[in-house]
Amino acid sequence: MKLLTRAFILENYGVRLTMNQLATLLAMSEGTIRNQVSAETFPIPTYTEGAKRFAPYDAVADYLDEMSAKARERRFAA
Repeated sequence: MKLLTRAFILENYGVRLTMNQLATLLAMSEGTIRNQVSAETFPIPTYTEGAKRFAPYDAVADYLDEMSAKARERRFAA
């Protein structure tokens, strides 16, 4: 867990991200995220509150840190 990632997301997006914010942060379309959530293939846990769906900032940070670590492993393994 990297505190810098968590601090960045918390500072810029708050404790929970809307699907639009998540799409912006991940450089994905919101529709793609919603389709993956519906298919239960989206790698970040989300939840609904009322009619809106959110992703907790710490889960997003964990995902980004994990992807960064995997990219470094591949780079040094080559």
